[in-house]
Amino acid sequence: MAKHANPDADILDEVQEPVNEQVKGRSLWADARDRFFKNKAAVVGLIVLFFVTAFAIFGGLISQYEPQTVDFSLMGAMAVNGSPSIETGHYFGVDFEGRDLYARVVQGTRVSLMVGVVGALVAVVVGTLYGAIAGYLGGKTDDVMMRLVDVLMSIPFMFVLILMLVIFGQSIFMLFLGIGLIAWLDMSRIARGQTLSIKNKEFVEAAIATGVRPLTIILRHIVPNLLGIVIVYATLLVPQMIIFESFISYLGLGVQEPSTSLGALIRQGTQQMNNGTLWMLAYPLFFFLITLFAFFFVGDGLRDALDPKDR
Repeated sequence: MAKHANPDADILDEVQEPVNEQVKGRSLWADARDRFFKNKAAVVGLIVLFFVTAFAIFGGLISQYEPQTVDFSLMGAMAVNGSPSIETGHYFGVDFEGRDLYARVVQGTRVSLMVGVVGALVAVVVGTLYGAIAGYLGGKTDDVMMRLVDVLMSIPFMFVLILMLVIFGQSIFMLFLGIGLIAWLDMSRIARGQTLSIKNKEFVEAAIATGVRPLTIILRHIVPNLLGIVIVYATLLVPQMIIFESFISYLGLGVQEPSTSLGALIRQGTQQMNNGTLWMLAYPLFFFLITLFAFFFVGDGLRDALDPKDR
């Protein structure tokens, strides 16, 4: 009898129950994922990145030659007999020294991706922590830390990187270190601006009231809430790191033999353009361009998906 005492209340409960289930099923990341996969350019970029990464990791398994193996039978006849051929096993042809270009492009793509990802990772970690600390502490500490960033940003980036490579030696490690430790400046300013708006939120004030230490608040409450902007910036930073590395390698100051990168391969290809060996430039340039465009498309898609104004 009590169940039918108020039929309007029973109807209201039946209507609200599925609505509550729908609201409970949605989350910020689920919404961002749906928005990302609706962006066709971003999805295509993600697919291209998957294949480029698979090529860099597993491409050497189908190569019949090592990156440093020289085919002496082609010396002096590169333009005639060194062109791309499945029969000879030189799928992308050979380079100016008779080495298999396919194996070299696989190695160069792997090195360029490593430089981009590791450099962006160093920049994001250092910049996020630095900016979060400056924004949370505020006051004179914030002023001093950000004025230091302004001074460092006034110094030409490429000049510092080239100077580091000349003084400390040309190696992949110095390339990682130089690119990563200089590229964090922009990330620190972004993280600091976001922290200024987050540190006044209720959950941060509750943590302060319970006696949580400032460093713990920064690591457990501030930094996780910067994750969205950090992911977007890191995705857009990777192609910039690849461009910087390629430019340095194009000048001859980057990756040195026996290793190689896409920038070094492009430099060697441009030097052989007048010898009828255009494939030496075409293949590394192709992988360089599709990698850059894929990262840019994915970064734009993530930025649109995680932008709160569009939601």
